[in-house]
Amino acid sequence: MSQLERIYAFHQKLKNNRFPNARTLVEEFELSRATAHRDISYLRDRLLAPLAFNSVHNGYYYTDNDFTLPFEDSPKLLFLMGLLKKMADEAGLANLPEMKKLENRLSQLIAPGYERLMENILCQWIEVENLEPAIFESIIEALLQEKLLVIRYTSANARQSIRTLEPLQLVNYQGSWYLLAYCYLRKDHRLFHMARITNATTGGKLGKRSHPVPKAYLDDAFGIFTGMTRYHAKILFTGTAAEMVRRQHWHRNQTIEHCNNGIILALPVADDREITMKILQYGSMAKVLEPASLQKRIADEAKKMVKLYH
Repeated sequence: MSQLERIYAFHQKLKNNRFPNARTLVEEFELSRATAHRDISYLRDRLLAPLAFNSVHNGYYYTDNDFTLPFEDSPKLLFLMGLLKKMADEAGLANLPEMKKLENRLSQLIAPGYERLMENILCQWIEVENLEPAIFESIIEALLQEKLLVIRYTSANARQSIRTLEPLQLVNYQGSWYLLAYCYLRKDHRLFHMARITNATTGGKLGKRSHPVPKAYLDDAFGIFTGMTRYHAKILFTGTAAEMVRRQHWHRNQTIEHCNNGIILALPVADDREITMKILQYGSMAKVLEPASLQKRIADEAKKMVKLYH
């Protein structure tokens, strides 16, 4: 049993006015007397417990009955810590050595209920991509220490290139990691899908940042494909799709209008690719009202899908 669990057990006896002492720990946990005294000293000196010794009862008590241990009365905070760990696992970071160290550290620092809570939290994301720890570490180092980053990158059409970047921001979108950076090859800001980075090394120290993140670069329009808003899409959702989408947040500037047969979602779009996938996800329960160009793209894609099954 860990030191923290022993301290919590000792703490409960103090709260119940049981006047525990070093022998209490020795007998309950089969410790040496020296270890028991170290636990009591840790409770008093490190956790700042208001301990005093009562010679009549031959044991310790609290001079302030309102004293609590860290996280003792914070189940919501305990849940948050567990949720963050689970989310990190689902975001493809489970293999990082630092995550395993964090897990051990959390188990030592907070209430014994942490391990039990972890068994009862389930986070499931689909299409999660695991990142190579060495690549992720190089990116973090370059970002935090303001260094150049040199990467080998494979594009969506399988073309490879070597890029020198000024890393600016990490982005996790729908479970996938992206790096927003200034690319010296393209002389512009680019968003790099980190799962497509096959090698990453840090370069020299950057001076004053000369390519800051453009205002609203990532959230001006819907989805991960960045850029200036090209149009505002209007989509009619009916049936169960309407019930689902009316409670969803797609973009900070979206509007939802209720109508007789469902809802109309309107939002800014910079790139057709992701909005097309989202609309097709709802099948015949989603109909593009505007613009005509997006209507045509969805119709063309639907025709191609029909051909696959004929």
